[in-house]
Amino acid sequence: MSDRKPLRVGMVGYAFMGAAHSHAWRTAPRFFDLPVQPQLSALAGRNAEGVRAAAGKFGWDSTETDWRRLIERDDIDLIDICTPGNTHAEIAIAALEAGKHVLCEKPLANSVEEAERMTAAADAAAARGVYSMCGFSYRRTPALALAKRMVDAGRLGQIRHVRAQYLQDWLSDATAPLTWRLDKEKSGSGSLGDIGAHSIDAAQWITGRRITGVSALLETFVKERPVGGDFVGLGGHGATGEDVEFGPVTVDDAAIFSARFDGGASDGGASDGGPVGVFEATRFALGRKNAMRLELNGTKGSLAFDFEDMNSLSFYDAAEEPDAGFRRIQVTEPEHPYTGNWWPVGHGLGYEHVFTHQVVDLINAISEERQPSPSFAEALQVQKVLAAVEASASDDSRWQKVAP
Repeated sequence: MSDRKPLRVGMVGYAFMGAAHSHAWRTAPRFFDLPVQPQLSALAGRNAEGVRAAAGKFGWDSTETDWRRLIERDDIDLIDICTPGNTHAEIAIAALEAGKHVLCEKPLANSVEEAERMTAAADAAAARGVYSMCGFSYRRTPALALAKRMVDAGRLGQIRHVRAQYLQDWLSDATAPLTWRLDKEKSGSGSLGDIGAHSIDAAQWITGRRITGVSALLETFVKERPVGGDFVGLGGHGATGEDVEFGPVTVDDAAIFSARFDGGASDGGASDGGPVGVFEATRFALGRKNAMRLELNGTKGSLAFDFEDMNSLSFYDAAEEPDAGFRRIQVTEPEHPYTGNWWPVGHGLGYEHVFTHQVVDLINAISEERQPSPSFAEALQVQKVLAAVEASASDDSRWQKVAP
């Protein structure tokens, strides 16, 4: 690997996503034959002590305490953005204008206006051979990638129904501490943008259809939380006592919406009205740890997936097994997406592998001088769906068209 041209990576942020991305950059060239060698060149974070500790732990060569300095460096080729959503636009646009490739975590931004500016910058950069991608990592789950392959091959026929849920429970405790994910100025939204965005992207990507309208309901169950406490994982345990300071929760705790997708060709070749969909996202579903679920029902069959059983895909073929119900496909065969580079058949993969696959796809696209997917333009469309959901929820759930 040492004789390959390096791709020198600078990453901003080193918490949850920073750890996942660090692992991916380090692991990808050890299991996949890549045209360039990723190099963990520099890690940036505001806290000097914290970023130095993270760099040592994750294997980064150097550190910066200002992301602007990272972009100014001549020894950085790509900027990986793993920070809260309110910082994405400024960092990504500056990096692209400086000639750096960009990988940006989802959702792309905190508003449609920010996402539009990012997309314009990405389009201008692509014309100069500088590329960008948004990190909707669930696309790289082998079972979901296989579902995409099966839908594209016509195995489900005309898609009629899309059902998407993303259920977690880490905020169920009303005393869990207030974090940036509960501050709309930093995060943009709550369960809607944090996890619901994944469901929106996956549903549109697999079906090949865009959401054109929604009717939505947003709810915040816990209106304020302790400012301090013990932070564990994404949540933790809030401070207790008479003098505890509380702060307002300014995002949604649960998002529910129905959706209409755009039309396409039916079995008979005529235009149809497109599938209908139902979406739910919450971080209050006790017992559900990371249940990112997707089910598609078509005229020829159905597919169902649950990330809590991420190495399997349920498939129903109405012609071959009309009375048998769903059958389980264990997605670990070498011909399945990504899996041939890992372990023997039946030896499943985990959460961290989807980020490795993301790095692989990004590197290959950059090396081939083609636009990686999902592009900022694709992520902008997800942002428009998020905006339509919020607009509908604020208007008594009235039908809201998604901006074209």
